[in-house]
Amino acid sequence: MKQKEWFEEWFDSPYYHILYANRSEEEASKFISNLVQKLQIPAGAKILDIACGKGRHSLKLAQLGFNVTGIDLSQNNIAYAKQFECETLHFEVWDMRQVYKPNEFDFVLNLFSSFGYFKEENCNDRATVAFAENIKPGGTLVIDYINTEYAVKHIKDKEIIPRGDIQFHIQKKLENGFIKKKIQFLADGTHYEYEEQLAMINHFQFKNLLNHASVQLQQTFGDYDLNDFVAASSPRLILIAKK
Repeated sequence: MKQKEWFEEWFDSPYYHILYANRSEEEASKFISNLVQKLQIPAGAKILDIACGKGRHSLKLAQLGFNVTGIDLSQNNIAYAKQFECETLHFEVWDMRQVYKPNEFDFVLNLFSSFGYFKEENCNDRATVAFAENIKPGGTLVIDYINTEYAVKHIKDKEIIPRGDIQFHIQKKLENGFIKKKIQFLADGTHYEYEEQLAMINHFQFKNLLNHASVQLQQTFGDYDLNDFVAASSPRLILIAKK
């Protein structure tokens, strides 16, 4: 049996969502509203939310009047998200490295650093090409990633994050082109250990990925208020590209 990748195990675990329970719904909602306004997304547009998690961005988009599909590799995430399904909101288990529906969507979104997980560098290329294949000609791709220069400056080697009865012990390091995170904790008398890794993909490297996927970079923003990107100080790298 093929061994699961780290992201297949960790993202499907209930403890992933416990650790990151502090993620701001208000921030996510504001980001989506800012994107819709900046990109002038028309009512009824077809949107694909790739690596949608439990569907928080997808749900907000559907509430704003768009026709939204969320896809994610985690069966548990999609099982949870399906409770929100309606005529204009659907969810499906899917691997981002595979084309979902060719030339189907007006906008394709990959948000909150839901990329760069893979050990093999060519998987990032495959995923970006698949993103682009899902877009109609003339459509738009949005990728929201960490600004790696900023992330390295602010990295914490060790921290302890309390969540209820669980204390998550986090260790971070830079290794072989990745920001790697080891997560250890005790829950219900059992010791757990997971890992995360996020590729150090900078602005220039993303431009190359987008060019190879035959989409052209149009704009780059540096935070969820969609201010201009500044490599030394912006916390995010938000790329807007056209097919």
